Amino acid sequence: MRRLRARFNERSDLMRILAIETSCDETSAALVADGVVRANVVSSQVKLHAEYGGVVPELAAREHLRNLLPVARAALAEAGLNAVDIDAVAATRGPGLPAALLVGFQAAQAFAFSLGKPFVGVHHHEAHLYSPWIAGEPARAEFEKFQANVSLIVSGGHTLLVHVAEAGKHRVLGSTVDDAAGECFDKTAKLLGLGYPGGPEMDRLAAGGNALAHKFPRPMIHEANDDFSFSGLKTSVRYYLRDHPGAVEDRKQVEDLCASVQAAIVDVLVTKTVRAARRLRIGCVTASGGVTCNRSLRARLTAACESERLHLRLSMAKFSTDNAAMIGVLAERMFLRGESEVSDDQDVKPSWPLETLGI
Repeated sequence: MRRLRARFNERSDLMRILAIETSCDETSAALVADGVVRANVVSSQVKLHAEYGGVVPELAAREHLRNLLPVARAALAEAGLNAVDIDAVAATRGPGLPAALLVGFQAAQAFAFSLGKPFVGVHHHEAHLYSPWIAGEPARAEFEKFQANVSLIVSGGHTLLVHVAEAGKHRVLGSTVDDAAGECFDKTAKLLGLGYPGGPEMDRLAAGGNALAHKFPRPMIHEANDDFSFSGLKTSVRYYLRDHPGAVEDRKQVEDLCASVQAAIVDVLVTKTVRAARRLRIGCVTASGGVTCNRSLRARLTAACESERLHLRLSMAKFSTDNAAMIGVLAERMFLRGESEVSDDQDVKPSWPLETLGI
């Protein structure tokens, strides 16, 4: 690694990293150099999977195969680079859909191996942990401003609360024991007859609704632990719709239901996050993952942190959903620490607990 770093220094101190992300249904490639995101191209499969009301793993893998090369070429072109200009390669190793992960990981691995470039497999959730530290235009990693924080990662498949003591050192405080927050949004939207993905549609409709119209439960909000549970909330909505079969036919009632469900989810997320920060005497909170695009969550978390005098960093919307930029930013730090392999025998880790890293 020392020889590789010497070569990077001869090239104007820039480590040009090609990063690949294919953990679920977005094919993404990014170019990161010296902490600056020079390109971040994302090809979404939302329209493809909308017909099925959720991600179909086999279709996702097929689309990654179709889209990966065009997306990587587009990222290189946007960054004004050729393949031979790349100094290192990174890809999401896990967690995620096995077949989807394999496409991006093995392609990146083969590219690095064929050119003799260093390669590193990145943990998807660990990359989310540091995505709130990517900011500005052009987007740049602001690790010089890094401080210990309590980090909320909230997406379609995962809800995690993590204590990040310093960059590269973290401890998982709690996670979901059943449905994640984003999963609850999507499943509730399906019950209401809304389109896929359900979260953004519920966010849109909730803006016209009354969040106090229905008193849905806030699961585990009063429990002392840092875990989450949203299955009971979804079940409560199902029972309400069973007893009020005409509700989904009335737009106002749908708006009220969306607003009330959203309020319940946001209450739990904000309360448990802020409470953990107070308990640990941490002065900074961060939030990332696709659900942080939800306007109510961003507003409520902002207000709560202001009230508690906590510094808040929210990931930018374009770095909240799955993207390769966050993979490249974390990979750069890993390379600088000497964590790389030029090997073709690593494999993906579809179920890769964040708890096994950074301890």
